[in-house]
Amino acid sequence: MERLLTQVHHWDEPRWRATATTGTRSQLVRDLVQRLADLSAEAESRPTRQVPHIHDLVLRDQLRVLADDLLAAAPSAALLTQATTAVDETRRAL
Repeated sequence: MERLLTQVHHWDEPRWRATATTGTRSQLVRDLVQRLADLSAEAESRPTRQVPHIHDLVLRDQLRVLADDLLAAAPSAALLTQATTAVDETRRAL
């Protein structure tokens, strides 16, 4: 996660809107934010909820908060593996 945050922390709006392998960079990171939220919900045995998209420049903060939330939920090894895979796939796609 730290590598991804380091990669995107300085991006401006045009850079977020740039096309990546399967959509815009913004969309790829929004999808990851939602995936982390869904994994946290699963770890906490609660229903999933849609993460609001506030602004592209807030995505890095959402990533940090949701990663911290997931770790605080004491997820299983399988959920951590899913989260790690999602982060790695997003980094490669960006």
